Amino acid sequence: MDASVISALAALAGATVGGLTSVLASWLVQRTQARAQWLAQDTFRRQELYKEFIEEASQCHVYALQHDKAEIPALVSLYAKIARMRVLSSSKVVECAEKIGRKIVDTHLEPDRSFLELREMVNSGSIDLIRDFSETCRAELESLRARLS
Repeated sequence: MDASVISALAALAGATVGGLTSVLASWLVQRTQARAQWLAQDTFRRQELYKEFIEEASQCHVYALQHDKAEIPALVSLYAKIARMRVLSSSKVVECAEKIGRKIVDTHLEPDRSFLELREMVNSGSIDLIRDFSETCRAELESLRARLS
């Protein structure tokens, strides 16, 4: 075989290997960046949903403590957020959210609380319906952040 043919084949093989390595590296970097961006967006969506749920559940709970008639549109909105959680969140988060929804509905069936009773609930911590949900959400979000690292 002629030396010039061997040199040309070696150069061609080197260029091919170099080109494939560059393409593969670019693909891996792009894939990693896309995954990180998707996880960041997913985390943000969950944070917003949890924030909205916490605010709305708190308002619904206080309303339920003071009124025996349910504010149906607020409850529908609360359960719509729970349905969104079924799509985005872990089963633990959904379970905690459903528990809050049931407690709010059950609270409407109880007698209305006076301001003194509400104060006593605040002092004892029994008014905090959201604590377990918040802690479960924090654990889920921390696990997502760990996947980003």
